[in-house]
Amino acid sequence: MNAEGAEHQDNQFQFISLAQQSETGERPHASVVFSNAGREIKASSDGNGPVDASFKAIESEVKSGAEMVLYSVNAISGSTESQGEVTVRLQRSGRVVNGVGADPDIVVASAKAYLSALNKLHSNQEVVAAQG
Repeated sequence: MNAEGAEHQDNQFQFISLAQQSETGERPHASVVFSNAGREIKASSDGNGPVDASFKAIESEVKSGAEMVLYSVNAISGSTESQGEVTVRLQRSGRVVNGVGADPDIVVASAKAYLSALNKLHSNQEVVAAQG
């Protein structure tokens, strides 16, 4: 088994699917399905945008108490069909972790990155120095 497969199995939180609705003049809404220790969870929330709504949906079930200190989006290649790579940095009780997610859909990449960071908060992985 490769290291990526082993890491994937150890993750407490796993992304399954996401549906979001965003319309001019209406409050964006997201529904996220993810697993927590193998148990499927469905969560929904409104937000300032579809990314905010997806984070709030996840947090409504996880209740991590973490503060987001960085949100960054980068294109993996230069075309409009590129995957987006999102980095989310969370901080809780002096511990700072980075989560990364990639997908052609930035909202999905964002949810994956958030869950990746939550996995690190719940493990002994990667502590990064706070910058500022």
